[in-house]
Amino acid sequence: MHDLLTGLLERARQRAATEADAYLVDEQSSSVQVRLGKVETVTHSREQRLALRVFAGKASASASTSDLSRESAERLVDEAVALARLTAPDPMAGLPDPGEFASAIPDLGLEDPEGHGLTPEEKIAIAERAEAAALDADPRITNSEGAEFFERRARYAYATSHGFFGSYPTSSFGLTVSPVASVDGKMQRDSWYSFARKRQRLDPPEEVGRTAARRALRRLGARQVKTAEVPVVFDPETAASLVRALAGAASGPGLYRGTSFLLNRLGTRVGAPSVTIVDNGTIPGALGSRPFDGEGLPIRKTVLVNAGTLESYLLDTYSGRKLGLPSTHHAARDGGGVGVATTNLYLAAGETPPEELIRTVRSGFYVTELIGFGVNMVTGDYSRGAVGHWIENGALAYPVEEVTVAGNLLQMFQAIDGIGNDLVLRERTSAPTVRIARMVVAGN
Repeated sequence: MHDLLTGLLERARQRAATEADAYLVDEQSSSVQVRLGKVETVTHSREQRLALRVFAGKASASASTSDLSRESAERLVDEAVALARLTAPDPMAGLPDPGEFASAIPDLGLEDPEGHGLTPEEKIAIAERAEAAALDADPRITNSEGAEFFERRARYAYATSHGFFGSYPTSSFGLTVSPVASVDGKMQRDSWYSFARKRQRLDPPEEVGRTAARRALRRLGARQVKTAEVPVVFDPETAASLVRALAGAASGPGLYRGTSFLLNRLGTRVGAPSVTIVDNGTIPGALGSRPFDGEGLPIRKTVLVNAGTLESYLLDTYSGRKLGLPSTHHAARDGGGVGVATTNLYLAAGETPPEELIRTVRSGFYVTELIGFGVNMVTGDYSRGAVGHWIENGALAYPVEEVTVAGNLLQMFQAIDGIGNDLVLRERTSAPTVRIARMVVAGN
């Protein structure tokens, strides 16, 4: 990887590029899917992706390829340099300053060297155990959309014409199950999952299956409700989507284009005093961790929102320059270009058990699934289809479907009046249970 990338950068220099960087990903993945005890698919793939970015003064161009032959790599350089010469200059374009690059590559425990030795038959057995546990959990679990076990391992490498080179390996594993429950001819589906960097840290297949079954069963008998403005409690999975949306509004590209409701809000209150949102890419073994970002800058912990106040945006070098701010080391590579992405993003836990957040609601809505993409990043207006349970006198009374929860994302975070103590970093974006004092729940 080192020789390939540095060779590309040297060729770019010879073609009169003033600066350049190159990014290489080599990954292997496999998955097995079973349904009702029978194998549906077994897949295995390997993919290599090479991305090159070159600068001719303040003009830049990007190109990428999956062909790593010498001829293809040389052609990639020549085409990128030629494109850069045709591109209009941008005064903000360019690599980070040389002193900003990571000086060391920490080992964050992102690889599982012992976990990738399963045979296809062993992977199938894991998926079968998870689905069987769901089907055996209750007679009302009558069908299944299947179970899947997957694994992925990859190595990333990045080099710049300033002399930086870094690489690191990763592993990831996952198990998902989607059972179907039915009663009186009416069916409901739900799912559950477990993801981890180390295979041994996956939840037991039987536990994943039984949890998926409970989630499907609790949806039986779902009904609509009349439109009302009531407290809304988001479970951890749906609350995480709110955090993800706020981080999207805090990302550099939307800000410098003027299409984010968080523009010019640094230092202002964007949430209740109980709201603290952190992005921390240094957590050992976490799914979003990495030793450096897509521009070679060291990953660190960033407090996005501190006690309700917006303390930071999420920026790569270019978006930071456009906004007159330093990079927050959140660059991400996607194809040939550079974007912005979070690492391990989470809403800090509160001190209240989630049961207590529900117990104090006389009449309200507990959300367990959100449908659609109804978030307007320009205004913050929020409207999404939802599934969950109606709360009556502090208890979950009956399941609800075909409703919409609506509000404004900024006002929603400011109206948070309860945060649970049940934070678990299950994915790259995580949250505990969250209660919002008032939202419109639109039904019939």
